[in-house]
Amino acid sequence: MVDMDDDLPHITRTADSTGWTAEMVESADAIPHDIWDTCAGNQNPMLSHAFFSALENSQSACAETGWIPRHLVLKDHSEQICGILPLYLKTHSYGEYVFDHSWADAWRRAGGQYYPKAQSGIPFSPVPGQRLLIDPGLPAEQARDAAAVLAKACLGCVDQLGLSSAHITFLSKDEHDALTLTSSDTSPDAPSGEWISRIGMQFHWHNKSYQDFDDFLSHLASRKRKSIRRERRDIANAGVRLVQKQGDDLTAADWDQFYRFYLATIDRKWGGAYLTRDFFDQIHNSMRDHILLVIASHDGDPVAGAINFIGQDTLYGRNWGSLVDIPFLHFETCYYQAIDFAIANGLARVEAGAQGLHKVQRGYEPVYTYSVHHMNNAQFQDAVRDFTAREASQIERERQELLTWLPYKNSAL
Repeated sequence: MVDMDDDLPHITRTADSTGWTAEMVESADAIPHDIWDTCAGNQNPMLSHAFFSALENSQSACAETGWIPRHLVLKDHSEQICGILPLYLKTHSYGEYVFDHSWADAWRRAGGQYYPKAQSGIPFSPVPGQRLLIDPGLPAEQARDAAAVLAKACLGCVDQLGLSSAHITFLSKDEHDALTLTSSDTSPDAPSGEWISRIGMQFHWHNKSYQDFDDFLSHLASRKRKSIRRERRDIANAGVRLVQKQGDDLTAADWDQFYRFYLATIDRKWGGAYLTRDFFDQIHNSMRDHILLVIASHDGDPVAGAINFIGQDTLYGRNWGSLVDIPFLHFETCYYQAIDFAIANGLARVEAGAQGLHKVQRGYEPVYTYSVHHMNNAQFQDAVRDFTAREASQIERERQELLTWLPYKNSAL
């Protein structure tokens, strides 16, 4: 098992069939930002180099907080980077939103040490999307091979560093399918190791070419439409006013206020803030054009806020906080303001993060999320595979039930 007090070695694996090598680096800043962003694309700002750099340099995701950066980079024969897998060695299971605490407990009870583990994802952000970031300039077949090499290199880290497991969370369905189908291949040429599928569920709002919020409401059943109108009216009558701020309109004072809201809500619910105050300064400096900050004031005093990230076709709702307890304030600040913005800016959907059954009756539809996992022990591999298969059946039943809760006129209510 790796001694976490020692410097961890770089891992280098050579793919004989391609000549590519996968190397481990110790920070996002060790990878040129333009190369990272070329591989990540411009769909999701939380996959950008700026976002990962801010997390790490602000000491939000670092060794001291249990997120040890060990990103994998794929290089071709000329030493050019053509792929990246954001990767951390984790000393706990917090801030991931795909829960494996029971697996860690079982591993411990069997006499093993579950942590550190290899974790690929966006820290503190349950946002679906690409995880195997491949240069879009590669031909399709080479791109598929490159992704397979990166995934294989991740398994190599588990073996070479003596880790318990590897986890790639909230990856795209295409990536999930490619890895899990490959893992089921028992032919002699199949890659070593297996990836276990795990299905989750989130709630996303889809823009069906609505003209404005009232147009959206017109597609809801009468009772649900009246309910949302009443919630918004009650917020206005309570003296709450909301403002949406972006780009250069954002100020240091706004971030001071929002951080107070964030800490107050964290303290009430969980007791530990993941993000430092410096993180918000860093994203302000590097990516404020991709940020929507909603600030709610009550009788003139700022009391609550929500931060969203603006993607190419998606608004990603992330953190919120409040100093007060006003009925429907959370719904208005996080959900209705996001829908307003998405419609006004022609965005295709709003992804409002993890959990929250109350989102369904406000028009957010249940959708699947995908993760893959590898346990470095055959018995645990089998046990986890059985667990996730049973869990997937339960989630499918739950999703079918939730579809009947949707407020739209053509939904079964």
